[in-house]
Amino acid sequence: MATDHQNPTSKQQQPGSSAFKLVIYEQENFQGHCHELTGPCNNLQEAGVEKVGSILVLCGPWVGYEQASCKGEQYVFEKGEYPRWDSWTNSRRSDTIVAFRPIKVDSQEHKIVLYENPSFAGKKIEIIDDDVPSFHAHGYQEKVSSVRVQSGTWVGYQYPGYRGYQYLFEKGEYKNSAEFGAQFPQIQSVRRIRDMQWHQRGAFHPVI
Repeated sequence: MATDHQNPTSKQQQPGSSAFKLVIYEQENFQGHCHELTGPCNNLQEAGVEKVGSILVLCGPWVGYEQASCKGEQYVFEKGEYPRWDSWTNSRRSDTIVAFRPIKVDSQEHKIVLYENPSFAGKKIEIIDDDVPSFHAHGYQEKVSSVRVQSGTWVGYQYPGYRGYQYLFEKGEYKNSAEFGAQFPQIQSVRRIRDMQWHQRGAFHPVI
């Protein structure tokens, strides 16, 4: 799914292009060899990508993974420019991305319920059609050990203010924190992933 280009790709999306398109540059600030993805890639190195230095998302959203086969730390990318690794993560644990896959966003509505204990037990916080930068401000100070996503696609964060490890939540049930890729049951902020198809001006813009 990866194609190698010697010259930088145009930053403008071309008519009739794929529903998902992402360009990986091997150096920061969109320099060096670039590789285009229009679908999942479980191992960038096998596809000829030596390093991910910067990323241009022409049509998304996407999720990147620290390890091959879509494992390890997660990084959510929406349409926009990411000139260096600290523009897509502030967890400071790793600057490596080895796999990518598109995120399907097929709902205008968003509803998520996060539970204190595994298997949807204990205290809970329910969020409908809103982004919540701090659970504490909403009176929820417990851990998050299980999650039900009734509609929409979400990304949860380890700390308030959309900081720390990221966890992608697609429609479905996550009975324990291991099912959403967390080593510790800690989520303190959450936001909707809003594709341009549904929200023309609602896409998230990272603070660089």
